[in-house]
Amino acid sequence: MTNGSDNSDHPAKPTYVWGGLSWLVLSVAAICLLLDQATKIWFVHGFDLAANGPVRVLPVLDFVLVWNRGISYGLFQQDSDLGRWLLAGFTIAATIALWIWSTRVDLKLPALALALIIGGAIGNGVDRIVYGAVVDFVHFHVGTFSWYVFNLADVWIVAGVIGLLYDSFANGPN
Repeated sequence: MTNGSDNSDHPAKPTYVWGGLSWLVLSVAAICLLLDQATKIWFVHGFDLAANGPVRVLPVLDFVLVWNRGISYGLFQQDSDLGRWLLAGFTIAATIALWIWSTRVDLKLPALALALIIGGAIGNGVDRIVYGAVVDFVHFHVGTFSWYVFNLADVWIVAGVIGLLYDSFANGPN
């Protein structure tokens, strides 16, 4: 028989609010959000990319200002306030779902991957709420081939998805 303070037979049950690696997820997501917002604020307000751009950095890389009123790759462009707020609401719902998922992971790789996605989603969500569109500014191109224009939040999201995919193959079905 055990007393009420001995929980060694029953591991702590994760909650929807906080898990074993939530400190990592929160820290990484916050850093990603701060870096993303700092670069966007600098390009929009500090450097004034709208007036001073485009800026050629390398033969294959320019900084240009693009206001993305849709989602990735410019899909689902929304010119109305309703569309803007629906996308913002979807971002909030997706971020909550990703956070809940992150409270239940017990490996650092998926926790880090989810943190990157959360940080990127919040970064783009802040833009959508503040500006009505996402600030994109990095443009890769080679010859006549032009890659889409993106930002650091997009990099975080893609890196997070790659991390989750790697984890799903490397560690078996999750």
